Amino acid sequence: MADEKADKPKTEKKAKRKGKEEIKKAGFSANIEEGLEAKPARLKIRYRKEGVPALMKEFGFKNPNQVPRLDKIVINMGLGEALANNKILESAVDQLGAITGQRPVVTRARKSIANFKLRQGQAIGAAVTLRNDRMYEFVDRLINVALPRVRDFKGVSSKAFDGKGNYTLGVREQIIFPEINYDQIEKVKGLNISFVTTARNDEQGLALLRHFGLPFRQ
Repeated sequence: MADEKADKPKTEKKAKRKGKEEIKKAGFSANIEEGLEAKPARLKIRYRKEGVPALMKEFGFKNPNQVPRLDKIVINMGLGEALANNKILESAVDQLGAITGQRPVVTRARKSIANFKLRQGQAIGAAVTLRNDRMYEFVDRLINVALPRVRDFKGVSSKAFDGKGNYTLGVREQIIFPEINYDQIEKVKGLNISFVTTARNDEQGLALLRHFGLPFRQ
């Protein structure tokens, strides 16, 4: 028994050493014992280094805490057709999850509307709320990958602010996101992307989103 206990640490060390060698052969330099360290999102770093000083100068802020920032992003997909076909809702949840990297929440009707054959509590869409690094990564992909794939794209409108510095962007086709496999799409769906900021007004909100690189129409 004593010999078995003595050999156990040696066996574990040997296994770890072998694992490290295999990772090096595969071209990775990660340390197994320390684990993989996730780097901050690229846009988050750029906002802190370039956006904050620029916005402080533009609006005359004396304290960095006064500078508006992106609080969260809400992506919503409304699905009226889901009332008649539940498979549409299931596919929308899967697609929204692939786009955002986060499991969506099914949205339900708050009250019944007889004219639309809608009952209270019935599933009518899906939504995702993104924060922190995942939020910045989504914005990065939206600006640099998805929007340039829009046909005849000329920029987004600057008139979709709500008066409090928050902005909503409507996307007509979910297929502009590379995560979506076009061959598996039953129906093209639109979605709304809401940028919730800490800006005090639309002017600050517009300046903030411009620093992130959102291509507003001139």
